[in-house]
Amino acid sequence: MTLRLSTGVGELPGVGPARKRSLEKLGLRTVGDLLSYYPRSYEDRRRTVKLCQAPEGIPVCIRAMVAQPPRLSRIRKGLTLTKVRIADDTGAATVTFFNQDYIRDALRTGEDYVFYGAVEGSAGSRSMTNPAFERAECSRFTGRILPVYPLTKGVSNNLLAGLTLRCVEACADETPESLPPEVLRDNGLCGAACACRSVHFPESETALEQARRRLIFEELFTLTCGLALLRTRREQAAGAAFRRAPLAEFEALLPFPLTGAQRRVMEEVAADTASGAPMNRLVQGDVGSGKTMVAAFGAWLAARSGFQCALMAPTELLAEQHFRSLEPLLAPAGVRLGLLTGSVKGTARKGVYAALERGEIDLVVGTHALLSEAVAFANLGLAVADEQHRFGVAQRAALAAKAGRTPHVLVMSATPIPRTLALIIYGDLDVSVIDQLPPGRTPVETYVVGEDKRQRMYGFVRRLVGEGRQAYLVCPAVEETQERAEETRIPAAGPDGPPEAAPSAALTAAVPYAQYLQNEVFPDLRVGLVHGRMKSRDKEGVMRAFAAGEIDVLVSTTVIEVGVDVPNAALMVVENAERFGLSQLHQLRGRVGRGKHQSYCVLVTGTQHPESRERLRVLSKTADGFKIAEEDLKLRGPGDFFGQRQHGLPQLGIANLAGDVRLLKQAQQAAEELLRSDPGLQRPEHGALLARVRRLFAENPDMFN
Repeated sequence: MTLRLSTGVGELPGVGPARKRSLEKLGLRTVGDLLSYYPRSYEDRRRTVKLCQAPEGIPVCIRAMVAQPPRLSRIRKGLTLTKVRIADDTGAATVTFFNQDYIRDALRTGEDYVFYGAVEGSAGSRSMTNPAFERAECSRFTGRILPVYPLTKGVSNNLLAGLTLRCVEACADETPESLPPEVLRDNGLCGAACACRSVHFPESETALEQARRRLIFEELFTLTCGLALLRTRREQAAGAAFRRAPLAEFEALLPFPLTGAQRRVMEEVAADTASGAPMNRLVQGDVGSGKTMVAAFGAWLAARSGFQCALMAPTELLAEQHFRSLEPLLAPAGVRLGLLTGSVKGTARKGVYAALERGEIDLVVGTHALLSEAVAFANLGLAVADEQHRFGVAQRAALAAKAGRTPHVLVMSATPIPRTLALIIYGDLDVSVIDQLPPGRTPVETYVVGEDKRQRMYGFVRRLVGEGRQAYLVCPAVEETQERAEETRIPAAGPDGPPEAAPSAALTAAVPYAQYLQNEVFPDLRVGLVHGRMKSRDKEGVMRAFAAGEIDVLVSTTVIEVGVDVPNAALMVVENAERFGLSQLHQLRGRVGRGKHQSYCVLVTGTQHPESRERLRVLSKTADGFKIAEEDLKLRGPGDFFGQRQHGLPQLGIANLAGDVRLLKQAQQAAEELLRSDPGLQRPEHGALLARVRRLFAENPDMFN
């Protein structure tokens, strides 16, 4: 059959309905999908050696004959071993396969195969474990650099590599060229067809490097073009023009002085909102840096200019907290506030709806309830989203759409993002940074401790609670599951009380840990529990009780990462701290140190890995969230940096925003030059590039129509 990029994977030889479903789980539906599904690593199978020459522990290809029939042994339930003796003209070896019963029929005595894997042991007792293999006379992958792909159940690497090889041979020349000739020439890039062949089946390391460089550049170039088009559309739209007002007039409403960083960002907001073009600004700053005051300033400017403002928070508790803190500041200036959350019901809710529609509320603070169809504004001019990484682009756009025009948008995040990365992720926003904390904030003392200090840590919790303080104990898991059963632990109490040590690989689960602490460690204290699987109402109830001082020790998952302000909480203990990213640990640490008392963060880890412990010590050395974020980005990359993909950035297949900074700058420069000559990518020769931009931003299909 003739293959095309649009050919479905189900039409490929060897792909039946079950394999088709498995491939679709990987997002592979067509030949084109296979060609753009890039390997995660490679195996160099170009070198074939004799058994006596095989270096110990280094994967190589061995051509050998199956000398004896494979023997299958059932060791216990769920574990089988298949052993086979192989030999060449220099010696013999025993090959062992775990849980691969098909090997008994796949390997035939007297036939030659090529085995790829590491050889262990000395002459006379050589062995291999779970090597890949293929028949010597019809080998496809021996003698080449073999791609290794991300897999799923039902899809082996041999299957995927075989399918991709067929598709590369048939369709590589059909790969559309999205980069203009001048961009290829000026940046020394190979063509699309060459890159397609070499990224999957490179002839050499040099060919692979050239292919990767071209494909990474192409992704970053496409991303930059797409974000530039978004920015251009925003700048061309008409927005509400707020009247400028002296910043000193707003500051007079506050019971505390603004920091220089707050003033700088407020001046940027004032300039944006007075420009006549819609503002799209991200305000970054550590917990406690005063981002809420920037939102208050924007709401004050809107009300003075006859416009409404909506502030959307990720939880009811945080929305209520914002409302309680903003009302006494803004009400004296004539700003009328309203609160709309899921808890506001019946007549009260209808009253808020009516007041918003009549323009009798200047600033409404709420949760996702602000997105409901019943909410209508008289004159929405500013939309504020708190904790932007908790909201998708769609929610922000839905709130903005209620204005009937393009409103100003202000998004706030306490997750410090390195500026280079922020400019890409929030490429359609301007970025402001509040890099100062208000005076008088006492730094949180941070310690990294091993499991051998657990008893002392429990004593420290008890001492602080005895002084009237409260503590968080954060766990990486909610509850023990079958998959985690062998690694999940609650340290068993010994005859002298709680244990001093626990296995380093253990994973602390919040549900059983809370029970253990209440029953065994702190039976006289009030231990609470909150986690993400609880109903919203139950979570809010626990957090309210903690904020009211009715809980001494709150066991939690990272659900409290964005939470209510509890000034009396003075201790943050993070179990299995090595399981968290540095930026997430910094966020958790920001839950304490919000009151007048000295606060502490204790990072408990059982790991003995020097690099892991040194990584955690970064937190004990600095409180600068941006330095921590830079370190986190170097160590983990942007995918892990953000956890789940909540930031709205299109999924990249091969580029790494952290590691490919030099190529990113080249791609940005090339995109700027191209867009100066063709701002909308409307020329016929740029059609393939515009189509690629649309595919990359496929989460928002109407974005570029």
